[in-house]
Amino acid sequence: MNTKKELIIGFVVGIIANTAGTLLYILLFSKHGIKESFEAAIQQGHVGSLLALGALLNLIAFFLFLRIRRDHRAKGVLVATLLTALLILYYKIF
Repeated sequence: MNTKKELIIGFVVGIIANTAGTLLYILLFSKHGIKESFEAAIQQGHVGSLLALGALLNLIAFFLFLRIRRDHRAKGVLVATLLTALLILYYKIF
């Protein structure tokens, strides 16, 4: 299969896993709704931490792709994780 297509699939899976992880964390550990929790995280400056906890699901996707020998998809998940790390750095600095 085309390596560019595999990389894009891995990237999309990484973004979806990160989003799902963030939402899952909010639903499990917050007494408020998703919107209220995210607004509180913005006000208190915890958006980076929230995104970092959501990125834990990327770990599962990354190792799953490595296990089934889809290395280019694993690279795409890694790129999505690095993009998340840059976004967290942005939130921490500004």
